[in-house]
Amino acid sequence: MPSPLSADRSAADRPPQRGTVEALISQTRRLRGDIDAVRRGTADEERAGDPELRWQRALCDLAAHHLDGLGEHLDQLRAGLPADVPAQLSPGAPDPARPVAPEPGPGRAGSAEWNLLSDEVTWSDELFELFGRRPEDGAPTLDELPSWLLEEDRGLLSAMVTDCLVDGKAIDGEFRVVRADGAVRTVHMMGEPVLDADGATASMWAVLRDVSELRRSQREVCETRDSLRHERHIAQTERRLAVELQEAVLPPWRGSLRLPHDGPTAPAVGLAEAPGVLDLAAHYLPSASSALIGGDWYDAMQLPDGRTLLSVGGLTGHGVTATSGMAMLLGALRGMAVAGTEPGPLMGLLNRLLDASAQPALGSAVCCSYDPRERTLLWSQAGHPAPLLFRGGRGRALRPPEGVLLGAVADATYAQAEERLEPGDVLVLHTEGLSPRRTTPELDPGTERLLELAPRFATARSAQDGVRVVLEEFGGEAREDDACVLVARVGC
Repeated sequence: MPSPLSADRSAADRPPQRGTVEALISQTRRLRGDIDAVRRGTADEERAGDPELRWQRALCDLAAHHLDGLGEHLDQLRAGLPADVPAQLSPGAPDPARPVAPEPGPGRAGSAEWNLLSDEVTWSDELFELFGRRPEDGAPTLDELPSWLLEEDRGLLSAMVTDCLVDGKAIDGEFRVVRADGAVRTVHMMGEPVLDADGATASMWAVLRDVSELRRSQREVCETRDSLRHERHIAQTERRLAVELQEAVLPPWRGSLRLPHDGPTAPAVGLAEAPGVLDLAAHYLPSASSALIGGDWYDAMQLPDGRTLLSVGGLTGHGVTATSGMAMLLGALRGMAVAGTEPGPLMGLLNRLLDASAQPALGSAVCCSYDPRERTLLWSQAGHPAPLLFRGGRGRALRPPEGVLLGAVADATYAQAEERLEPGDVLVLHTEGLSPRRTTPELDPGTERLLELAPRFATARSAQDGVRVVLEEFGGEAREDDACVLVARVGC
């Protein structure tokens, strides 16, 4: 790195080919415009508070600072050194013939030379601006320079200067400068010794660049990256807990489940199909985003009096909060059903429980009590799609009794309705996230499409076959939320 003060000015000050520099400047400006466009895009989306968007924005800022610095250096390269600056110009002396340099911005570079033989110090105008020092006050000597640094950085500068002057090592390091106005700037210094004819160190020449904004952007990138990793770790942990809680609560069915009608002591699985036996199958359909573990449930259990409890429902929200609320609600539902509470009063008690919960939420549900001896279905609903009844190749939604969302009104009452079933009937209960498309405002998104599957339900020989029909229709769709479906087939 030769000294610009001692080199032949006719060669050193000759600017590079203008066309090449202009092309680089044009490319830099185009890239800067493209980055600004990306930054505006991330700023528009950042309202959602997504940590990944904050990290992307920080990277854009860092790239912009790099390009700003590159643009500054290319502008300096295009301008070149004035050809009429005399080499013997004394430090700090104004030169009326020299054009005034534009005020440097962040990232501007300045040069300096400390002559060890004459004790002369020469600083460029940009370097005076960087330090916030007036040229008429003169440039600091090497002994005075550390006084401009933060105390903890002075030893680093002294070590770099000593290595340069004594051992001839190049300087490459950073330190923090306290400007005359009290502002602290981070400066990157690169330099090397200038040797005389005998190989002894005659002076030290260096380029100093303000990298404060660049380092700030780099810190912001690191901080947002660490924040993103932390957020993802929390999200992964919460999702794992939500999945484990969900798997612990939902029935672990594998294939059809047959519930008998002749008392609690009869075996529950593997009975031959008989009148009154309820063949059941269910399936949980996750959302398109694996992070959105919701509070949907399905359930079936035999009650002490021989009846069968069927229920599906869901709570608002996602994650551990939703699944823990679902577990609480489902546990209460089972307990009250075992105690003999009918669906209507049971819904009212669930509503009070949810209203008094420490984590308020809204929920929807269908609760059914099936009597296999009479083949009657007593049911109630809370703002939920009604069960669908398929018979003889046709389907219809049961007329819902009155009932508002759980947790919406503190003292809400819930009516109940009764439906007589026939051998071979197929009953389908589902939650609202089954289909992402709403065809009519009156119907749940999945209800109308399920009713169109009536001919296929008519040929289903088991409840599990009915679930397969649903999965063939809905299983490949990208749902915004999770969903559950429960299929019950009355034995012939």
